[in-house]
Amino acid sequence: MKQNGTPHSEAPRPVDVLVAGAGQAGLSAAYHLRRSGLEPGEDFLVLDHAPRPGGAWQFRWPTLTYGRVHGMHALPGMELTGADDSRPTAEVIGAYFREYEETFGLRVRRPVHVRAVRESDGGRLLVETSEGDWAARALISATGTWDRPFWPRYPGQEEFRGRQLHTAGYPGPEAFAGRRVLVVGGGTSAVQHLLEIAPVAAATAWATRRPPEFREGPFDEDQGRQAVARVDERVRQGLPPRSVVSVTGLPMNEAIRRGVADGTLARRPMFERLTAEGAVWADGSAFEADVVLWATGFRAAVDHLAPLRLREPGGGIQVDGTRVVRDPRIHLVGYGPSASTIGANRAGRAAVREIGALLAGEAVAV
Repeated sequence: MKQNGTPHSEAPRPVDVLVAGAGQAGLSAAYHLRRSGLEPGEDFLVLDHAPRPGGAWQFRWPTLTYGRVHGMHALPGMELTGADDSRPTAEVIGAYFREYEETFGLRVRRPVHVRAVRESDGGRLLVETSEGDWAARALISATGTWDRPFWPRYPGQEEFRGRQLHTAGYPGPEAFAGRRVLVVGGGTSAVQHLLEIAPVAAATAWATRRPPEFREGPFDEDQGRQAVARVDERVRQGLPPRSVVSVTGLPMNEAIRRGVADGTLARRPMFERLTAEGAVWADGSAFEADVVLWATGFRAAVDHLAPLRLREPGGGIQVDGTRVVRDPRIHLVGYGPSASTIGANRAGRAAVREIGALLAGEAVAV
């Protein structure tokens, strides 16, 4: 009988390293594991719960074309070339990741759901999945954030008679034709949604907790390092990570300038409550809405690690680089400062270097 009460007759299968997730971070880690001399499918396994290659990109809305994506960095060892900017990002990245997995023979198993990670015998980690259990010497958790959309709570949410949905379920602008739409959130997705929806909607309104910060000019390497350092400082203190984008500001472009000029991006502070008909602000003003679109971001998908009790009093998992401070067998890649695509590449390499030392029985520098 398994510890969670589900019968399973087979003993856990031993493996040196298990990688949970095959998005940018997981594939980067798998590439570096293979380069280190470990054999895919034998010495290390990559498990992915998604139905096909592409990581979270495969779930993005059809109108998010590749030409509109900023900051997509190539995976290590293989550039993404010749992509059609007019094609949906889900198709472009999905095809790229599929080719990458095949080129490097990474043997990703999918769909496999990692349900829980527990302490096992012999210093190993018991990784419970929908396809049986593994006993791993080390775990690279690269599960991202897409599976944990954040829905904030506001008074009156249950009373609102219209439709509520999150960015994770955004179907594209056509679904909002002729509707009155309230978009909530101050990030890139909220801005993209508003610019798409406004031309077809009856009316739109935009509410954010803080005034949006639009960034003019190029984002240089020094600014990038500063932004990553701010996110890194939080996870080193055991606080929940903020996204790198949240500390870089919104890049200004011509579409945003037009949106500001024509009033589409006229931001209002957060409303006080929702009613059956829409939103009401503290000053008594109101917006009648048919739809509330919560573009309020995501949280790290690390619930599978809960049995190990890795969270700190501050609510996050304390990480040094990619290594979990409470358990050096576990590395979080694509978490906090490594949540960007280029950060995920670097983190994959760093995690594999430390795991190599762990497997060899060498002391890991702290």
